[in-house]
Amino acid sequence: MAKPGRLPDFRKMYPEASEEVIEVLRETERKMQYQEYDLKAEQTIIDEDAQEIRVIPSREDSYERLIELDIQFLDDGENVEDQVFQKIQSEMIHKALSFLSDEEEKLIRLLFFEERTEREVAELIGIYHNAVHKRKKRILRKLKNILTKF
Repeated sequence: MAKPGRLPDFRKMYPEASEEVIEVLRETERKMQYQEYDLKAEQTIIDEDAQEIRVIPSREDSYERLIELDIQFLDDGENVEDQVFQKIQSEMIHKALSFLSDEEEKLIRLLFFEERTEREVAELIGIYHNAVHKRKKRILRKLKNILTKF
């Protein structure tokens, strides 16, 4: 590969090659130089009239330099597809909850949305813990059947 900004003389290197091949070699060499040097190297511009020196940083930067400059990066959290999928699931669950009776919906809301234990719900409603557990299982089966129909 040639020095940055200089293209090798492909005509000397490949005298038997056609002009089309030489042109392709020039284009690919220029693209390689752009990727290797132009994007990665910072440029210094000296303005003698204004007595100024400006440094234009490279368009491609190192991770270490960005850390030194205390640049913040986005969290590697959920991607957009996962967020959309969760939103769709949430909407389907809320729609399925509308098919439940008021008592069934209250039990699910207490257990899953308010994150109460089965024992707490049993005391709140005034029934046995086992009854809450059985009702929960029955309601979840019902919800599963409703969701499979969507």
